Amino acid sequence: MKVEILGTGCAKCQKLEELVNDVIKASGVQAEVSKVKDIKKIMTYGVMTTPGLVVDGQVKIAGKMPTAEQVKSWIKS
Repeated sequence: MKVEILGTGCAKCQKLEELVNDVIKASGVQAEVSKVKDIKKIMTYGVMTTPGLVVDGQVKIAGKMPTAEQVKSWIKS
């Protein structure tokens, strides 16, 4: 599973990265987590506001913070 955190480094982007890492660790799912800071690459996903979360190439959320439960459901499916 490939998880990408979209954001230029703002506080919410950092918080999303922490949340995703915590959920992955707690669930025991094997996932490659990367940060995408390049605004041009972020825009290729159609995301105009950050933070954003992409799981296996599919945008799950953009412009707001998901809950831990939302992240769990996205990484398990």
